[in-house]
Amino acid sequence: MTRVREQLGLSERRACKAIRQPRSSQRYQSKPRSDEPRLVKRMLQLVRRRPRFGYRRVAALLRSEGFGASESRILRLWRKEGLKVPGKKRKRRRLGLAENGCDRRRAAHRNHVWTWDFVFDKTTGGSQLKWLSIIDEHTRECLALKCDRSITSEDVIDTLAELFAMHGVPEHIRSDNGSEFTAKAIRRWLGQLGVGTLYIEPASPWQNGYAESFHSRLRDEFLAVEEFESLAAARKLTAAWREDYNHHRPHGSLGYLTPAQFAARCPASAPKAASATPQQPSPLQQGSGFTQPVPS
Repeated sequence: MTRVREQLGLSERRACKAIRQPRSSQRYQSKPRSDEPRLVKRMLQLVRRRPRFGYRRVAALLRSEGFGASESRILRLWRKEGLKVPGKKRKRRRLGLAENGCDRRRAAHRNHVWTWDFVFDKTTGGSQLKWLSIIDEHTRECLALKCDRSITSEDVIDTLAELFAMHGVPEHIRSDNGSEFTAKAIRRWLGQLGVGTLYIEPASPWQNGYAESFHSRLRDEFLAVEEFESLAAARKLTAAWREDYNHHRPHGSLGYLTPAQFAARCPASAPKAASATPQQPSPLQQGSGFTQPVPS
């Protein structure tokens, strides 16, 4: 308004009277909060450390550190600093209809369904690295992230035995039809412990969505930004990332709690009200502990 007033040759008093605006509004200058420089500095540090995080997740981290960081305030500072998370290209896939898919049989409590899968990368020298991930689908907690040159069915059994001793035995384990998971030794050992196996349809990774989602974060936030000079270095970095993922990284689907915080609030067994068995279960459902959802 100042430029227009000067062009018309009006005084400030007359211009404000004409548009019914207080004169004080023309002299007001915004004053940043005293903690804003420190807040912006810390925000930029978090963005450099976690370049795939958006402003909501960064705001949750700042609040956990004691900053007065509402999402609207962080969004204002985020835009002021010109920050932006590049969007990811997503492929459209049809919804799988297999009975064992995560869309049909959802985990209802901690230790209800675990999921496992493999992901691969290489060292700077070109040697192959292989990771075995085991996730609790309900809490999203990464129970194991084993890194090695190769992982056999015997290695899988050893890893599971350690986890069963630490966390208890799950009711079901979901996986694809890889040779490591369908090996007779693993199926026989899990059967002796009463653990059900949920094998998804071949070439249907969306049916194991929790494992795929975790591997997307793993590759985007860890494998794509780290170089591994050796197997020992890869194992050390993997252990640090898993610790950060479980105990420090806020998870959007858990209300921005970390998986460890969410797991601490969850019971390890099924609620009594949810233990009813479905009417006329199919042979695939018998003994599974799941109920078939009604199609909408």
